[in-house]
Amino acid sequence: MNDVSFSVPLWVWGAVALGIGAMLAVDLIAHRDSHVIGFREAVLWSGVWIAIGLAFGLVLLVWQGGEVSSTYYAGYLIEKALSIDNVFVFALVFSFFAVPDAYQHKVLFWGVIGALLFRLVFIFLGAELLEVFFWTAYLFGAFLIWTGWKMAVSKDEEVHPDRNPVVRLVRKLIPTDARFHGDRFFLRVGGRRVATLLFVALVAIEATDLVFAVDSVAAVLAITTNTFLVWTANAFAILGLRSLYFCLAGLLRRFAYLHYGLAVLLAFAGVKLILSETPVGKLPIPLTLGVIVVTITVSVVWSLLATRGEEGDPETDRDGRAEPGPHRAAGTHTDPPGADGTRGPP
Repeated sequence: MNDVSFSVPLWVWGAVALGIGAMLAVDLIAHRDSHVIGFREAVLWSGVWIAIGLAFGLVLLVWQGGEVSSTYYAGYLIEKALSIDNVFVFALVFSFFAVPDAYQHKVLFWGVIGALLFRLVFIFLGAELLEVFFWTAYLFGAFLIWTGWKMAVSKDEEVHPDRNPVVRLVRKLIPTDARFHGDRFFLRVGGRRVATLLFVALVAIEATDLVFAVDSVAAVLAITTNTFLVWTANAFAILGLRSLYFCLAGLLRRFAYLHYGLAVLLAFAGVKLILSETPVGKLPIPLTLGVIVVTITVSVVWSLLATRGEEGDPETDRDGRAEPGPHRAAGTHTDPPGADGTRGPP
C-alpha cells in the first residue's frame, strides 16, 4: 500500500501527548466548578479547539511538507464530520439518564480521555493489520460501506443505553445507586463503594463511543496508515467534541439530512480502502479532500434549507445558554433507570 511515510521521533510523540494532556488540564481547570455550559462559551471553546487542530496541520506543513499536511487535514475533516454523529447519541444518552446540564461536561471530559486511549489501541492494531495482511483492506472497506449503508437507512432507530452489554455488565459487577450525588462517580454507602448514576452514564458514553471508534478509525486508515497522522487527526478532532456537543445540542433537528452525507463519506472511505489494494492504487489526497468538503457542505446546506423555519434553533436564555428542549429526542425517557436496570424513578 503506497502511503505517506516519515520518521517520527519518540520525543515528538511525547511532545504531542504532553501538549494534549496540558490542553485537557486547562479545560478541566476551566470547568472545575461543574457549571452549566452556555452556548456562547461553547462556541468560544469550539473555536479554540478547531484553531488548534488547524494549526497542527500548519506545523506538519512546515515540518514535512504539503502532502503530509493535506493527509492530516483529510483525516481531521472526516473525523470531525463523523464526530457530529456522536453528538446525536450523546444527547440521547444524557436524555435517557436525565443527566443534569451542570454535570454533562464532566462526563464528556472523561469520555474524551477514554476515547483517546481506545482509539490509540485501534489505530495501531488496524494499521498493523493493513500493513501485514493486504486482504484486511477488503474487510475494512466492506465494513465501512456496510456501515455507511446502515447509517443511511437506519438513522431513525432508537438508541437504548440500558441494553448496552457493557452498561449491563457494570450494573451486575458494581453496586449502583440509581441517583445522582452531585458530580461524583462513586460514593461510600454503608462502608462499601457504590457507583452513582453519573458513572453509569459515563460507561454508556464510553461504550457507544467504542462503536463509533471502529468506523471512524477505519475511515481515517482508509486515507493513511501512518499511525502518527491517524492518531493526531483523531485526537485533535475529539478534543473539541465536548464543546461541539454544547454548540449543537439545541440544533440537532436542523441537521436532518447530515447522516446521508456521513454515510457517503464512510462508503467513500470503504471504496478508497479497497481500491488501494487494486491496480488503481490510493486515490489522490486532493481528490479525497474535495469529496469530504463537498459532501459535508452539501449535506449541511441541504439540512438547513430543508428545516428552515422549524424549531431547533438555539433559543437562548439570559445567560446565552441553548435551551435543552430540542435534544430531548422523541421516544426517549427522562426518568433514570433503577439500579436493577428497570425503568422508572429511583
